[in-house]
Amino acid sequence: MGKIMLTGDRPTGRLHVGHYVGSLKRRVELQNTGDFDEMFVMIADAQALTDNADNPEKVRQNIIEVALDYLACGLDPEKCTLFIQSQIPQLCELSFYYMNLVTVSRLQRNPTVKSEIQMRNFEASIPVGFFTYPISQAADITAFKANVVPVGEDQLPMLEQTKEIVRKFNSVYGDTLVEPEILLPENQACLRLPGTDGKAKMSKSLGNCIYLSEEPDEIQKKVFSMFTDPTHIKVSDPGKLEGNTVFTYLDAFCRPEYFAEFLPDYANLQELKDHYTRGGLGDMKVKRFLNNVLQAELEPIRNRRKEYQKDIPYVYEILKKGSEKAEAVAEKTLQEVKASMKINYFDDQELIAAQAEKSEKNRKDTGNSVKTGGSRYLFYRSSISAVLFA
Repeated sequence: MGKIMLTGDRPTGRLHVGHYVGSLKRRVELQNTGDFDEMFVMIADAQALTDNADNPEKVRQNIIEVALDYLACGLDPEKCTLFIQSQIPQLCELSFYYMNLVTVSRLQRNPTVKSEIQMRNFEASIPVGFFTYPISQAADITAFKANVVPVGEDQLPMLEQTKEIVRKFNSVYGDTLVEPEILLPENQACLRLPGTDGKAKMSKSLGNCIYLSEEPDEIQKKVFSMFTDPTHIKVSDPGKLEGNTVFTYLDAFCRPEYFAEFLPDYANLQELKDHYTRGGLGDMKVKRFLNNVLQAELEPIRNRRKEYQKDIPYVYEILKKGSEKAEAVAEKTLQEVKASMKINYFDDQELIAAQAEKSEKNRKDTGNSVKTGGSRYLFYRSSISAVLFA
């Protein structure tokens, strides 16, 4: 079996730089290596509805936003399949079968689910669909037999859940599903990029994101307001790198060539860090450098996005064709799953033949029993007649 990749994003808004360094940039790099036999990139609208059921228009409108970001970042529909989750009905059926293999207590222990519930203040009023989304994610991955899944660090518990489901299914029904491997970003700073306010998670709902489609002035505004070292009051004060969002972003985005272009006083990022930690380097100088770095990274993405925006029907056609291809692949997997579970009744000729043979045997046995019973009755009547008329 070849290398197959599946990954995706929820269409609850435009994608941000956390998505980019956490997974999206890596997807484009992997796409261009030519090492994968198939690549599937999913817009997870059904999953987005699990906590947006009362606002489906939000999800509906953001389908195109995510698709534009995908194309702008360099995902090529000739090399990978872009599709919409809700257009693949087989995923719901697979989820239904997998639910029988997972306990409620196991879902409750999933750290990603727990943190998401806390962030959304669901507490006891958790929508069932949201609570069980690790199962639906397992359906997404296994439907396409993906053995490589590039995601951010926060999704690691979800992949472990998928592996457990695969192992359980295969142990009960026989080897059918493929166990995936997670592909994390190589750069540690990209594992989970913090928000501009220094909070652990960059989130659209918290308003601490820099979007891929952001205009230059908005990027600058957000960078200049970034959280740094609160104890670094004077330029002469030694600064701390740990928890300093500006340096975390530089770790994620900075390239050696940017110093010659934007900050020639330093040869590399380590020199900049050393100066900051010993004192004598102001936060604003570092922020200006980060702003230049982000502008250089995001400008080509923003420009490509504007080009695709000129032909929205074409983007929808890409998604339609991709969804049709994805459905065909998922249907094949579903049929294999049902065959392994032996619930493919109409296709199981062996079952039909065996039950037909059994029915025929029962019919013959019943017929013989009737004949034997009739003979006994006639013998009984003959015996009585002989006694009466003797």
